[in-house]
Amino acid sequence: MWHEERHTRIRDLLRSDGKVSVERIVAELGVSRETIRRDLLELADRGEIRRVHGGAVLSGDEPPIDVRHATRVREKRAIAKKVSSLVESGQTIFMDAGSTMTVVAEALAARSGLTIVTNSVDVAARFAARDDNEVRLLGGRFDARIGRTHGSATIAEITRYQAHLAILSPVGVEAGVGASSFELEEAEIARAMCANARSVVIAADHSKIGVRSRIAWCAPERIDVLVTNPRSKKARSIAAIAKAIGAIEYA
Repeated sequence: MWHEERHTRIRDLLRSDGKVSVERIVAELGVSRETIRRDLLELADRGEIRRVHGGAVLSGDEPPIDVRHATRVREKRAIAKKVSSLVESGQTIFMDAGSTMTVVAEALAARSGLTIVTNSVDVAARFAARDDNEVRLLGGRFDARIGRTHGSATIAEITRYQAHLAILSPVGVEAGVGASSFELEEAEIARAMCANARSVVIAADHSKIGVRSRIAWCAPERIDVLVTNPRSKKARSIAAIAKAIGAIEYA
C-alpha cells in the first residue's frame, strides 16, 4: 500500500470515529506496527492528528487549511474543471469555504456573467478580480483561521437568495447520510445553501467517498451531481452512492 493511500485510510478512520488505535490501523491496512507509528508521527508533525497512548485522535475538524491546500492538488484541479463545465453564464451560485472550493473558484473565475454568493474570503477574492462577475461576500462572525464567515447572521443572509446552484465540498459523502462535515458551523452554512438552491453539486475527491463525518447536512437524494476523480470508482461504497444520488461525474 502506497504511503499517501495509508495516510488517506488513517484520516478516514479518524473522521469516522474521532479516535483510532494502532492495533485497529494495523488490522485495517495490513501493514506493520512500525510503519503505522512512522505514519502517525508524520501526520502529527503536519498538525493533522494528535498522538495519544496506543493510537491517535483528530487534532480538529480537518487538517489545517495550509495542509489541505497542498494535498491532492492535481485531483482537485481536475474536479474543478469538471465543475466549471456544469455552470452556465447568468447563474447565481452559492459556494462555501475550503481548499477544494478555492481551486473550484480559480477554475470558475475565468467565466463571466456569474453572481457568486460565498462565505469564503479566498473564493470572493478570486471572482472579484473580474469586473463582469458579481461577488456577494456573506457577513457574520469571521474565522481568520480559515478565512470564512459563519453563524446565524451568515445563515440569515443566505436565506435572502435563491441560487441556481450550490457548489459545496464536504468532509465525506456516504450513501446513507449524504454529505457531512465535522464542524457544526460549517455544516449549518452548507445546509442553508442547499436549502436555498435549485440544484446541488458536491465536489469531493476519492478520499471523501464513503466517509461519514459527524454532522450530515445534505441528504443523498438532494445531491444532483457528485463530481469526483476516477480513483473513486475503486471505493467499495461507490455503487451504493451512485444509486442514492442524482448522478456522478468523473473528472
